[in-house]
Amino acid sequence: MSWLVLILSGVLEAVWATALGKSAGFTRPWPTVVFVAALLASMGGLAYAMREIPTGTAYAVWVGIGAALTVLYGMAFGGDGFSAVKLLLILGLVGCVVGLKLVH
Repeated sequence: MSWLVLILSGVLEAVWATALGKSAGFTRPWPTVVFVAALLASMGGLAYAMREIPTGTAYAVWVGIGAALTVLYGMAFGGDGFSAVKLLLILGLVGCVVGLKLVH
């Protein structure tokens, strides 16, 4: 159960990071509300997962999922631009996250 919560928390990290960017410095209300809600849920899930998963592993997986999804979202919808190199680097990041799960 902790791994599922950790993965969902990583997804929520991407949500709050994206909402933070769309909040325009907390001047736009709805992205700000989404940011706060996703941040609280993401941190709460990370804290829950860390009860059973070592801190270093949990944090690396959480950040890896959030970073990969945030970059993918930016490339798909945010005008960040797509490149094969970015995609390969994201795949490498995901591979490292999977590796951490396998050695845990």
